[in-house]
Amino acid sequence: MTTTQPDAGLRSIPALVARNAAAHRDRPAFREKEFGIWQSWTWSQSLDEIRALALGLLDLRLNRGDHVAIIGRNRPAHYWSMVAVQMCGAVPVPLYQDAVASEMAYVLGHSGARFVICGDQEQVDKVIEAEESQHTVDRIIYTDKRGMRKYDHSRMTSLADVQAQGRAARSRLEAELDARIAELDYDSTCVMLYTSGTTGKPKGVVLSNANVIETARNSSAFDRLQATDDVLAYLPMAWVGDFIFSVGQASWCGFCVNCPEGAHTMMTDLREIGPTYFFAPPRVFEGQLTSVMIRMEDAGRVKKWLFDRSMALARRVGPALLDGRSVGPLDRLGYAASRLFVIGPLKNTLGFSRIRVGYTAGEAIGPEIFDFYRSLGINLKQLYGQTEATVFITQQPDGQVRSDTVGVPSPGVEVRISDTGEVFYRSPGTFVEYYKNADSTASTKDPEGWVATGDAGFFEEATGHLRIIDRAKDVGKMADGSMFAPKYVENKLKFYPNILEAVVVGNGRPFCTALINIDLTAVGNWAERNNIAYASYQELAGHPQVYETIGQHVEEVNASVAQDPILSGCQIARFLVLHKELDADDGEMTRTRKIKRGVISERYADLIDALYDGRDSVRTETEVTYEDGRKGKLRATVRIEDARVLPSPRDAAQQAAAHKVAAE
Repeated sequence: MTTTQPDAGLRSIPALVARNAAAHRDRPAFREKEFGIWQSWTWSQSLDEIRALALGLLDLRLNRGDHVAIIGRNRPAHYWSMVAVQMCGAVPVPLYQDAVASEMAYVLGHSGARFVICGDQEQVDKVIEAEESQHTVDRIIYTDKRGMRKYDHSRMTSLADVQAQGRAARSRLEAELDARIAELDYDSTCVMLYTSGTTGKPKGVVLSNANVIETARNSSAFDRLQATDDVLAYLPMAWVGDFIFSVGQASWCGFCVNCPEGAHTMMTDLREIGPTYFFAPPRVFEGQLTSVMIRMEDAGRVKKWLFDRSMALARRVGPALLDGRSVGPLDRLGYAASRLFVIGPLKNTLGFSRIRVGYTAGEAIGPEIFDFYRSLGINLKQLYGQTEATVFITQQPDGQVRSDTVGVPSPGVEVRISDTGEVFYRSPGTFVEYYKNADSTASTKDPEGWVATGDAGFFEEATGHLRIIDRAKDVGKMADGSMFAPKYVENKLKFYPNILEAVVVGNGRPFCTALINIDLTAVGNWAERNNIAYASYQELAGHPQVYETIGQHVEEVNASVAQDPILSGCQIARFLVLHKELDADDGEMTRTRKIKRGVISERYADLIDALYDGRDSVRTETEVTYEDGRKGKLRATVRIEDARVLPSPRDAAQQAAAHKVAAE
């Protein structure tokens, strides 16, 4: 693996791909599972596919500086498209494939995309609908030909036909393509990625080749990534994490990018590939753990006993072995036996047998969930980053992994904490600008290159590790002046497999309340085991036994929060279980499943009011979006329950002192 500064010939992603085609000619670069069969392309074959596509785009008159939207699932052809677009001197703009037409319309209009590369008929239909309000697109290129025969092809072409057109025009256009590739340097735009838009319209984050390549170089060296590694590319291509892992680091190191057949086969494909380098947001790890626990509930008594005993030992021994700490011979022997009979088969079932480096980020992960995977011997670590940083701000070094911090500054990154507690950074990955938004660029990045993250945190004096408290704008004060940090409590609630999402309310109020989504898979499995019939999410969410179970979880979280001297005021006094799942299509979450608190406060104002005015139920009506895009109304009577709030250690000490004074 090269770790020196790139020379003048390796200062763009296309240049790195060309280097890999020469240095790793016959090594696999991309794999894709389609119709149940894995197909593979070497680096030299991939370069041939990319150049053919780039030549075809030139023949269609793609200009320097044009924006090309790319929409679809993770496929080699879509990653090739990103590189081919760059070869032409244009800018790739990946979009979320599950975005609705109105969301696509905004991005297409804002970026002024002339070309759109779509994965299949569904994406083509959304682009055509979006074009009713935005008229920037000159050419639609689709990857999958199924269902496309009867469309108007006056401005539509299949990607395979564009490649064939490019190969036919090679002698005529190859010199022009080489000239455009030679023009690319560190200052050239590599990609434009749109933020999730939690507080407003998404912003186009412009990242240069310098941002991507320097970040890929530094982060690859940090974890000793090599050409022999394998990564599973299953997260949205529009997300900066997928871009840096599947394009930036893959191009720098030359490792193989594996694309699953679809979301429904992801877990099977994960087991078949067995990646050595793996990233997942907390919700993926939470979902896998929920699946494991459900299976164990259904297991026989002996199998369940063996699993419980093995995991108790693993929690005590596994993390210590990962960190290189000493472990007694009996524990070491017991862990080896557990690894043979329980832990090893479990890791294989999860697809984690070969993982050398694993990361989670995006949201805080529950400590118990994090420790579970570490106890299996999986080198799972946390990183902290954002789109504007080309992902990496802090990372956890091997041997310094903890569930309550996000590590130390990544190589080449400077981090400081402002007087208000907000985290600032500057690095080689710091974005160039927000596209067409100079005011937001100036308010986010100062003239010296320091970027405001919008997150509140602090460095631990003893370890130098960064701890993130919450979004700075979400941290507030309760009516009595105590600190309010909703994410801290929400993450504790989401540790429980029965709870999928939680929204804690309390800023400026006398006490905290919570709106909770149950996990339909986990709770539905429980209902089946207990012969409880239900016809819908709404019916199950309102079941008395579900409320009783959620109430127990809330009170257990309160007991934990009560021990924190700073955040003990964030205990939940009242809660309800929402009658519907929070949904990105309803605008309640981003496409990366981040809660839009402002939208929640507005849409569920009647429920929040009832939580604070003492009612034990409330009749509500909520607009919902069906899968086909139609709107409808969902009506329900939602129960509200009280939860026991415990005194904090400070309150208990004050009460004890008062009793002592009274006794004297």
